[in-house]
Amino acid sequence: MVSKIGKILVVDDNQGIRRALELLLPLHFAEVKTIPSPSTLVSTLEQFRPDVVLLDMNFYTSINTGNEGLYWAGELKKMAPEVEVVLFTAYADIALAVEGMKRGAFDFIVKPWDNEKLVATLTAARDKAMKAMGRDSSNSAPRMTVGLPEQSEGSMFWGTSPAMKNIRKTLDKIAPTDATVLITGENGTGKDVLAREIHAHSLRSEKPMVAVDAGAITETLFESELFGHVKGAFTDAHTDHMGKFEQADGGTLFLDEIGNIPLHLQAKLLRAIQSRSVVRVGGSKAIPVNIRLICATNMDLEALVREGRFREDLYYRINTVHIPLPPLRERKDDIIPLAQIFLEKFARKYHRMLTGMSDKAVDTLKEYRWSGNIRELQNCIEKAVILSEGTTLSEKDLQLEGPVKPAGTTIRAVNDYEEERQIRDAMERTGGNISAAAKMLGVSRPTFYAKLKKFGL
Repeated sequence: MVSKIGKILVVDDNQGIRRALELLLPLHFAEVKTIPSPSTLVSTLEQFRPDVVLLDMNFYTSINTGNEGLYWAGELKKMAPEVEVVLFTAYADIALAVEGMKRGAFDFIVKPWDNEKLVATLTAARDKAMKAMGRDSSNSAPRMTVGLPEQSEGSMFWGTSPAMKNIRKTLDKIAPTDATVLITGENGTGKDVLAREIHAHSLRSEKPMVAVDAGAITETLFESELFGHVKGAFTDAHTDHMGKFEQADGGTLFLDEIGNIPLHLQAKLLRAIQSRSVVRVGGSKAIPVNIRLICATNMDLEALVREGRFREDLYYRINTVHIPLPPLRERKDDIIPLAQIFLEKFARKYHRMLTGMSDKAVDTLKEYRWSGNIRELQNCIEKAVILSEGTTLSEKDLQLEGPVKPAGTTIRAVNDYEEERQIRDAMERTGGNISAAAKMLGVSRPTFYAKLKKFGL
């Protein structure tokens, strides 16, 4: 028998839904309160002090956010981080509910709802909230345990492919040195992860690794961001500013998307790399910097050099050791172990009692092309875990349908195709919310704006 403990606050503008829940929920929870609008949410939160808020995704309000549910879910987690939020959504808004979970919501319920699932979800959310608040709960849901490959968060998954084994051997040789490294590969292959792995195994590991998304820096701020500026150098330079080169002094500087740096700025970057010193904007003093440089790109730099779009001298300066990361489709034996790692990670994050994948799901994962590589696989598993309802991830949960790009496509064409597809999908799933779409894809707003402009979106 379920104990009647916990306090549930329902926020929904549909009177019929509120009445139905006023009959159902008191059978399972100690206190239940319903309100028709988030306009009184703050005061109700302070007075009622719920364990869980069941929050509708859409209201007729003046808030210009694209979706009120996402906005209020974020506000709730700011005001009361210990309170769990369960989103109440129509089927058409599932993509937004998925984004809400990524922002901290406990789970979501689709209307029309199943009473048993609704109560079970609210109970699990209540148990988590009461545990966070230091209060006892007699029927906490057990944590899942799945026997999966050991993998620390953010570390490199080496797998079993010959290419990755060779890269690991190379890393063992170069990591203790200060050799400049160029990492190339398609989007989503883990270039940034490999860069962190090199730094972690270097003699500089106790010093900072400073990462720079070179493609996200506007031309006007390029020198200031990388080299710093002095007070008064320009209108908004109210204080001295230390650039990324100085911040990385003694450690590693990681320049991602280096192929996106405009040609006229490449000369300034080359000068700093060659001299291992920088001059702040508005200053005259050369400041020495002791850095280990790692660069990454998804572009064919040799082709860019031939086209006159990348300086040949800069290319050779950053290419002391070249490590090409293979796409996921060339390391098929690693797909399922990686999927299992992501399954465990997201099952824990989203409180899903998943014990594995169906045979059909495994076959689907193996056969899919993965033009977006590991990042696409991770996003696929995350979404599947969120949408799953059973204890086993099914082929249907994966939602892997649609055209597959031909095998003969070049790296740059595959990247463009995949980038545009992911950007369109993210914009559709977030209702055109640029900040949410950029966060979903794991890029900065400036980078996302640049991508939108690139594809004319």
